Amino acid sequence: MKKLTASLLVLVLSSSIAVVHAQQKNDTIKTKEIEGVVVTALGIKREKKALGYASQEIKGDVLREGANTGNLSSQMAGKAAGVQVVTSANFGGASSVVIRGMKSIGGNNQALFVIDGVPVSNNNSSISSDYTIFDGGNSISDINPNDIESINVLKGAAASALYGERASAGVVVITTKKGKSRKNNEWGVTLSTEYQYGEIDKSTFAKYQNKYGSGYGGSSFLDADVNGDGIDDLVVGTNNDASVGTVFDPNLMVYQWNSLYPQLPGYHKATPWVAAKNTPVDFFQAAQTTSNSVTIEKGNETSSILINYNNFLTTGVMPNSEQKKNTISAKFDYKVTDKLTATVYSSLTMQNTKGRNATGYNDNILTGFRQWWQTNTDIYEQRDAYMNTGQNITWNLNGYSDPDNFFTPAYWNNPYFDRYENYQSDRRNRFFGYGMLNYKFSDAISLTGRVSTDFAYQTNEVRKAVGSKAEAFGLSQLNAASGFYMSNLYTNELNFDLFANYNKKFDNEISLGGVLGTSIRRNVIETIDASTEPDQSGEGLIVPGLYAIRNSAGQVLPAQEYRATSTLPRGYAQVSLGYKDTYFLEGTGSLDLSSNLPDGENLYFYPSVSASVVLSNLINQNWLSFWKIRGNWAQVGKTTDNYRLIDTYNIRSLYNGIPIVDPFSYKNNPNLKPERSTEVEVGMEARFLNNRIGFDVSAYKTNSKDQILMVPISGASGYTRKWYNAGELENKGVEVQLNVTPIKSTDFKWDMNINWAINRSKVLSLNEGINNLQLGSGVNSVTFNAEVGKPYGEIHGTDFIYAPDGQKVIDPETGAYMITTSRNNSIGNIMPDWTWSIRNSINYKAFTFTFLIDGQQGGDVFSGDMLYGTDTGLYPETLAIREPGVILPGVVMQNGQYVQNNVPLSADNAPSETGSINASANYPSSQFVYDATFVKLREAAIYFDIPKSLYANTFIKSMKFGIFGRNLWIIHKNLPYADPEAGYTGGSSIGVNGGNLSRGYSIGAMPTTRTFGANFTINF
Repeated sequence: MKKLTASLLVLVLSSSIAVVHAQQKNDTIKTKEIEGVVVTALGIKREKKALGYASQEIKGDVLREGANTGNLSSQMAGKAAGVQVVTSANFGGASSVVIRGMKSIGGNNQALFVIDGVPVSNNNSSISSDYTIFDGGNSISDINPNDIESINVLKGAAASALYGERASAGVVVITTKKGKSRKNNEWGVTLSTEYQYGEIDKSTFAKYQNKYGSGYGGSSFLDADVNGDGIDDLVVGTNNDASVGTVFDPNLMVYQWNSLYPQLPGYHKATPWVAAKNTPVDFFQAAQTTSNSVTIEKGNETSSILINYNNFLTTGVMPNSEQKKNTISAKFDYKVTDKLTATVYSSLTMQNTKGRNATGYNDNILTGFRQWWQTNTDIYEQRDAYMNTGQNITWNLNGYSDPDNFFTPAYWNNPYFDRYENYQSDRRNRFFGYGMLNYKFSDAISLTGRVSTDFAYQTNEVRKAVGSKAEAFGLSQLNAASGFYMSNLYTNELNFDLFANYNKKFDNEISLGGVLGTSIRRNVIETIDASTEPDQSGEGLIVPGLYAIRNSAGQVLPAQEYRATSTLPRGYAQVSLGYKDTYFLEGTGSLDLSSNLPDGENLYFYPSVSASVVLSNLINQNWLSFWKIRGNWAQVGKTTDNYRLIDTYNIRSLYNGIPIVDPFSYKNNPNLKPERSTEVEVGMEARFLNNRIGFDVSAYKTNSKDQILMVPISGASGYTRKWYNAGELENKGVEVQLNVTPIKSTDFKWDMNINWAINRSKVLSLNEGINNLQLGSGVNSVTFNAEVGKPYGEIHGTDFIYAPDGQKVIDPETGAYMITTSRNNSIGNIMPDWTWSIRNSINYKAFTFTFLIDGQQGGDVFSGDMLYGTDTGLYPETLAIREPGVILPGVVMQNGQYVQNNVPLSADNAPSETGSINASANYPSSQFVYDATFVKLREAAIYFDIPKSLYANTFIKSMKFGIFGRNLWIIHKNLPYADPEAGYTGGSSIGVNGGNLSRGYSIGAMPTTRTFGANFTINF
């Protein structure tokens, strides 16, 4: 695969360069226009040639050229080098944006999003009622993509230093549109409508074998007198959730689950023993999305106004899932005087979501479909059973194996009952806005004052209907067969900024710039969680279908309440010096004061210095349009989260009027100090042949010290973990951007943009005496780790025992593989070797065709689905190891020498009708670690500018029609039955919602949705 990709790339580039060279004489682009102006820290516009650090711009049109996903961050995928966007397949789910690798071992590695110089929240939210976690998405999805003029990614520490400690992971700078001038100062109106249709990519969902049916091993049937005629009948064992049973035989008449319910038409009717016609792949429905936008704008020399409204409605591929989102935003610019300018921007988002899918292992329908299922169960029969009765008529009832609880679910509810009765819902209202005044004392000096607010209210609800499988639920985590859980979340961030900007070019060809400013940030978060509780019978609701806390069958526990407030005032300065528009030098300094750190350690300073030289000003060659080298050194500090200094306690309830107080399992530390990251970066930019070919290369090394980590400690202390400043993590990497215009003529233009990045991490140290820190865990005792001397994200688990020549060793007594007893073997790593993307844009007259191919090379993913799905005999791969007499490939020790294995699996281990496949015992965890390499046709679109001759002499200014697709084709992947990007997003120990470890663990994942759509835009 690598050779094919490289060969195609070389062929395309060499052909492009030849064509470019042949055409370059006709190109008239001026050198001074090549670099242009970009928006940097604090919303300040700078000439890109003067910057001593790497940045990459994404135009708003490029961001929007594919499908509107409802999430801005997911639409960034593949469009900037060194920016890893891990997209979620979850309905309304989160996407993570990580720049230049993981810089924090246990903390947040998400990039900071900034709108017009103002930081905004991009929190990932999870919603839970018990062990079930729902992906609540990331809050940057509240931003309307139609508001965006451009995005500039500030990748390194020197680029983002002025934004303070939150920018240590890089910054995504968003510039919003402003009202444009129209002829005769007229108002402009733009209407846009979009429709999308999506279906699951079946290559990312389970495929089932159709030879064996119900059972954990042995016969699929119980002997029971179903009809009361005194004769035992063959009854399918409905209380198991596996498919390691009897071979299907259409001549065998048996009684299945639908013959045991009196409510169903098949009651007491035997049916042929065959594989189901309709499998869980038929459970998914078509997803449909409509997005309608109205933009009203007007602008002139003194003022501009732009108002945007967007209505976004989408349904997911899971039944009973929908999201309604309305966003209205407005931006006003007004030149009060020749010196004073005022700007106001506001955005209000109202979102209502129903039916997010559960994630992770517990109580997840997808886990059942991928791991625990009977291949004789027809999913449409389950659908009809629920739709016709409204009851939890499940394929997985206890039945004759437990007559006292005959109709009680053994493990799984009817999946349609789960989706239509046990659904989750949430409502969120969010407002973001700022007001800004800029006063120009002269052409060189200006003063800017700005105040912003970003607050959100969210209500989450989870329902558990009467008749459900009893499971841990609510605050008490007691088993409940019904219940209701509700949580309220309020967040608010206030920012106050005041800074002066100086920029002047002197007659002696020296230019001097500077920024001096101060800001204060105040964050508030409040949560309230409450739930019903079960009575002695295990029922949580008094009145079925009434979801309210007061409808609790048992005594309600006190609500869990949380409130935290933090402040961070800071001062900062920047000085820039230029000479002859060729030599540039810049330095910054920031001083932060964090309320979350102890006195004496909460005031910290961090500097940066950068330099660049425009060599093309010194070399006069026709073929050289632009050439710049740059370098920088920077240090950034980072504070910690709330309540990590002093131990706190949880008041659970009252006993005879006395509070019952529990300590937390971890101990806080009053001596924490800020994290420190130091980065060195060098780079080079060049443009050739009148800007027809260009590249930007960066190399960097980042060392992050004093990492704030929760480290294991002796249980004798009364705690299991403690917060420490411990550890150092190093990241080194290279980023390459390549831009080529192979063909350019009057009617035809072809632009190609290529991004490539490699990042290597290494854990240099942890706390004294600790060589490994567990970051999260998965099934089968697999763990994800930060291990000293190894890259971040090592996967540990059991492994094969290997002969000296690398072959797997077989136990001569059992015929099974010999497996290490240790679970600390390194069996993979979650981080990719490198990432890449190729975007093509072809314009021919009124037509524009774009497509984006991207991927990653390397990295590993552990599939809990494949482990348990092999255990339970679901997948076609299990057929090869199910017949008696199976001989596994490998070697055995005979007479002191290794020879090829000829020992069949013994009866205890054999995967036959007298024993299960037992994959989790016969195979180590490493068997289910897969290469995470993938290549995707991420986006493709064709747009047509409708000729103006068709609407000449009308009020219409322009019309455009387009068709597009997203996730059109996974060209290559190695992970079976799942998307390597659609990792686990279901628990804080593993990185909630697209967090640190989301890419390395595949379990119960949603299949990827392949989307097609069309849009129409009209301006008048």
